[in-house]
Amino acid sequence: MNIINISGLYNVSPQILPSDVITLSEKGFEKVICNRPDFEVPPDLQSKEIEKVAKEVGILFEYHPLTHDTMHGHNIEKQMEFADACKNPVLAYCASGTRCTVVWALGQIGKMPKDEILATTLRSGYNLTGLF
Repeated sequence: MNIINISGLYNVSPQILPSDVITLSEKGFEKVICNRPDFEVPPDLQSKEIEKVAKEVGILFEYHPLTHDTMHGHNIEKQMEFADACKNPVLAYCASGTRCTVVWALGQIGKMPKDEILATTLRSGYNLTGLF
């Protein structure tokens, strides 16, 4: 599992395994947000499998699948609410971490200058220059 901190408590990762949730619990993560639609992964990596382990170890879980078609204002706001409600680290995951980073970046519009948003994501390894 490759955890990448974007900003503050918000972290992203490529696809995680159910067993990774135990490690997240040991590291003090409060919530896992799945931004990867179940149709993209085999049954053993689908959200219900990750959520099952999360419940067992006491981590909150949100299934919030995002695609190009669903990356709109309401879902961006919802993602930020999921993250902002936590006092401990949050991990959002998808195929590569890019979707989770894009939704964070879009959620910062009006809160941070565009250049600062892009610099933050670039420092984390995600070049989103073409986003804005």
